[in-house]
Amino acid sequence: MPFAIYLLGLAVFAQGTSEFMLSGLVPGIAQDLHVSIPAAGALTSAFAVGMVVGAPLMAVLSLRWPRRTALLVFLAVFMVVHIVGAVTTDFGVLLATRAIGALANAGFLAVGMATATSMVEPHAKGRVISVLLSGVTLACVAGVPAGALMGQLWGWRSAFWAVALICAPVLIAVVRSVPGPAPAVPEATARRHAEVPSARRELRALRRPRLLVILLLGALVNGATFCTFTYLLPLTTQVSGFQESWTPVLLALFGLGSFLGVTVAGRMSDNRPMRLLVPGGGALLAGWLLFAVAADSPVAALLLLFVQGTLSFAVGSTLITRAVYAASGAPTLAGSFATAAFNVGAALGPAAGGAAIDAGLGFRSPLWVSALLVALAFAVAGLAHAVRQARGGPGETSPVI
Repeated sequence: MPFAIYLLGLAVFAQGTSEFMLSGLVPGIAQDLHVSIPAAGALTSAFAVGMVVGAPLMAVLSLRWPRRTALLVFLAVFMVVHIVGAVTTDFGVLLATRAIGALANAGFLAVGMATATSMVEPHAKGRVISVLLSGVTLACVAGVPAGALMGQLWGWRSAFWAVALICAPVLIAVVRSVPGPAPAVPEATARRHAEVPSARRELRALRRPRLLVILLLGALVNGATFCTFTYLLPLTTQVSGFQESWTPVLLALFGLGSFLGVTVAGRMSDNRPMRLLVPGGGALLAGWLLFAVAADSPVAALLLLFVQGTLSFAVGSTLITRAVYAASGAPTLAGSFATAAFNVGAALGPAAGGAAIDAGLGFRSPLWVSALLVALAFAVAGLAHAVRQARGGPGETSPVI
């Protein structure tokens, strides 16, 4: 595995820390900026919406750039908006920085995934994707708990400063370690006449029913993950009975599970996806239901945080891999399709969880919403399978949870 791929994973670690760290900072942000907890939770949704819009948009706009240049631009913007977020006293400005930072994150991840998968054999995409996603899971293990601890000791702004500081050495490392490949269409004349049609040709991959089903499944599964994870702090303190000082430990436990899940997916998603997706999806649904029932038990909460972290990321990262395979006709934009779909879930999940809390259903209610979203994934997969069978389509290796 080329060293540059691990470097890209390090950059994803910084960005993943930013995306997930609000789960330990929402109450502090709400109190400091005088908004409600569900309103502060909208910061997660704003980031996710930026990822949804930014993934395909930034990937298309950066087609004309050398990939190293695109990675540097996106990472620099990401660093700057976190500095702005760390100093602002206006919730609207903070919300805007989250959206802009997400655009930059989406662009970096889309270009980074295209860069990484181009460095290895075509049948090794799952292993490469697992390395990149391990940056996100390590953010859950180390970055997010550290951000929560910093928020407790020095306020939520310190976590934003930390993310900005992490980006600075990564910028230098990208310059030195990531090769500067040719633009997507190397010759200037060919680029002038063929690049826009090429982008359109890749976007046509979205017409494939198999790809659309996988993307929808990914959105639902990731929506379930973010629905609960965004409100993890009030859930564990108000329902499970943990002191707030336990938050870094709980986040790290979820992160350890997510790292294990991505590791398992990296070993199975290339050649044996169904052996993970079918039983893993069933266990994920059962786990959310059990968590909803047993959330008032600290022991059950500790166990299920680890289990659900493992299952959520094992199933989710496998779906990302299968989406990249299904979008084989879109080598540059395949990662952006998966990124956008999963962040549709990351936007809708917290919104649905926040709506349940606002409706007076309590901080346990996001767990029920998570279970509902995974159940919907089962329904979509079952319907897609029935339609394919009715049409007499050949057997496929596409995932059906």
